[in-house]
Amino acid sequence: MRQELVKQFSEEQMAKVEALIEAHRRVPGSLLVVLEKAQDVTLYLPVNLQRYIAAGMGIPPSKVSGVVTFYSYFSTVPRGRKVVKVCSGTACYVKRSGEIMDRLKQKIGVEEGEVSADGEYSIEEVRCLGACGLAPVVVIGEETFGLIDPEHVEEIIEKT
Repeated sequence: MRQELVKQFSEEQMAKVEALIEAHRRVPGSLLVVLEKAQDVTLYLPVNLQRYIAAGMGIPPSKVSGVVTFYSYFSTVPRGRKVVKVCSGTACYVKRSGEIMDRLKQKIGVEEGEVSADGEYSIEEVRCLGACGLAPVVVIGEETFGLIDPEHVEEIIEKT
């Protein structure tokens, strides 16, 4: 299984994941920490990596899959180092979030769910970011941008 993973990830990435597994293998309740740090290394958690982590930690693959699919933080498909989340909730939608999404896709050069050629950005539509008073809202990585003027949305990419 490791050889298959090395085709997807580098030796360095796999060594880091293996070190995480080893450090947390015997620590009860540490699966979430391992998955979070593994995704920081690999940028996503495909099924074969989930199975590898499960085997290394001595837990059922279904438990790992359950955690990965429950938390929206985790991704099973490739993502950019900076994930651009465009809110399409009601408040954002009426304030032209669709136009914001279109302009960001054009600026980054990807469609929703794709990763830019340099691996820096991916873009996602989300239903609500919980910041309706700041509508329309975009989150890039850990930074939130609110009250965005769709005419100047490209400027937020340049700020990140």
